[in-house]
Amino acid sequence: MAKPAQGAKYRGSIHDFPGFDPSQDAEALYTAMKGFGSDKEAILELITSRSNRQRQEICQSYKSLYGKDLIADLKYELTGKFERLIVGLMRPLPYCDAKEIKDAISGIGTDEKCLIEILASRTNEQIHQLVAAYKDAYERDLEADVIGDTSGHFQKMLVVLLQGTREEDDVVSEDLVQQDVQDLYEAGELKWGTDEAQFIYILGNRSKQHLRLVFDEYLKTTGKPIEASIRGELSGDFEKLMLAVVKCIRSTPEYFAERLFKAMKGLGTRDNTLIRIMVSRSELDMLDIREIFRTKYEKSLYSMIKNDTSGDYKKALLKLCGGDDDAAGQFFPEAAQVAYQMWELSAVARVELRGTVRPVNNFNPDTDAKALRKAMKGLGTDEDTIIDIITHRSNAQRQQIRQTFKSHFGRDLMADLKSEISGDLARLILGLMMPPAHYDAKQLKKAMEGAGTDEKALIEILATRTNAEIRAICEAYKEDYHKSLEDALSSDTSGHFKRILISLATGNREEAGEDRDQAQEDAQVAAEILEIADTPSGDKTSLETRFMTILCTRSYPHLRRVFQEFVKMTNYDVEHTIKKEMSGDVRDVFVAIVQSVKNKPLFFADKLYKSMKGAGTDEKTLTRIMVSRSEIDLLNIRREFIEKYDKSLHQAIEGETSGDFLKALLAICGGED
Repeated sequence: MAKPAQGAKYRGSIHDFPGFDPSQDAEALYTAMKGFGSDKEAILELITSRSNRQRQEICQSYKSLYGKDLIADLKYELTGKFERLIVGLMRPLPYCDAKEIKDAISGIGTDEKCLIEILASRTNEQIHQLVAAYKDAYERDLEADVIGDTSGHFQKMLVVLLQGTREEDDVVSEDLVQQDVQDLYEAGELKWGTDEAQFIYILGNRSKQHLRLVFDEYLKTTGKPIEASIRGELSGDFEKLMLAVVKCIRSTPEYFAERLFKAMKGLGTRDNTLIRIMVSRSELDMLDIREIFRTKYEKSLYSMIKNDTSGDYKKALLKLCGGDDDAAGQFFPEAAQVAYQMWELSAVARVELRGTVRPVNNFNPDTDAKALRKAMKGLGTDEDTIIDIITHRSNAQRQQIRQTFKSHFGRDLMADLKSEISGDLARLILGLMMPPAHYDAKQLKKAMEGAGTDEKALIEILATRTNAEIRAICEAYKEDYHKSLEDALSSDTSGHFKRILISLATGNREEAGEDRDQAQEDAQVAAEILEIADTPSGDKTSLETRFMTILCTRSYPHLRRVFQEFVKMTNYDVEHTIKKEMSGDVRDVFVAIVQSVKNKPLFFADKLYKSMKGAGTDEKTLTRIMVSRSEIDLLNIRREFIEKYDKSLHQAIEGETSGDFLKALLAICGGED
């Protein structure tokens, strides 16, 4: 069993088996594999109940008793994923890592993700043991093999990591921290081109404690996290490696929680990744990984494995997991610290919002109006020209084209487009042609007309728009439908949900910074209404009104501080707690506000992903977000999308839509990440 650092608590899920007898275990395994078929249940039960050190003793006893190699017999008796998992458990961890790397660089192609995961996450001691194990097992030099199979800056960073010489001193020089921040800034953001050598030297050699302070100072100095600079300045496998290094510096368990989630989400399971992590972390930090997994993904690692795997393979993985953390929302210390840091990052980051659609240079509304008229004249319609012009002009330029079209031809461009195109393409193109406030007003009107109300659309728009945008929407709604938005909401919704929407629709959110004393008071109100405060005060109706006022009228910077204080005060996450304690539309609108405050581009990335996953595509949501965010933050949304879902928004759209609708969406998307 891996020994924790002196004074540190053991955080693995596998422990030494009490009353261990290697000869007895060797006999039990021999009996389980003897004769026709094998007793897989007995094999998995025994091997997942022993520590790695004890398994090595069993291997020795097996050879002494039967003159046979236990791993070879297990390979012969077992098959598929279950065999790979059990055999992985039987190897000492350095030899297991060595085998994974050998497989990653053997044959045609290289499994860069495997190389990145292992070399970015291992300690100096683990790297030295890995290099020695590789030499022993394959009689080859690991560094030479990695050099032979990789290239460029990616190769250089891997070689640096293979040295296992990261500084381990916890004493940090403030001057050196400032120097490294300056060097990284000058090597990337301030330089024409990027000085990759500086990134490699600093991220590959400095101690974890030092780098955490560097990352904090970098954020304060530049207004953006180091990850954003890496994504902007580096590319390809080198970028992925450096991001993995940063994640492991911040929190190795969080890095593995994310890797496990991505291995199991969506269609198909990346079993090699799942096996490698469950085997390699079972005696190191599986309990921390479980806690952070539950915090980040609102479900336990145990439940996700249970739903995503089957048979003996599933049983063995669940044994390695070691338990089900079903009390979603409450944090253990490490997970609470991660949540607190997430709010801290959110509070100080100055994110530059960028759309994907910008004004075209040398714009000529006269030329565009004539080209659109020609595209719609006569038999047939030239959809390609319509898409090309409308998706590559800013909204302000489109309004000029509409005016010019009417001046030249005495015709309404919107009416002509409606008669020439149809379906999803028509909804998208006509949406782009409307001024943003009028488009949002129309979406709100559609959400409330006819039988039933589209609460999700109401929430998405009203919970995410700025004060100026809300006021413009109210004016547009009154102008277009001769009724106030507030009256429409009053007629179509009810109860607390109605009150919340009307509050949001006033566009009166405060725009000042945070007030720390007030934030603590507000966090206390949240704790009381969500029923996790030690000493509730005041009647519930009064508390509900105060809670609504806090979420609907406090500024974003202030709310970030409230949510951070909430974690500190209760050891709970406000979003998870709202989901657990509330229900229906009220829960959904409060969650949307919290997510928007935390990271608005990520909120929209999640909505886009959900609109395209599973059977069928929610074209209305997809269209609404692509149109409304195209000139605001769609580039940021794209970055959040690929970071969370491991595929680009461009790829998702390509896989879920078709024809001219696909062409137009990809043009708005603005590129492949």
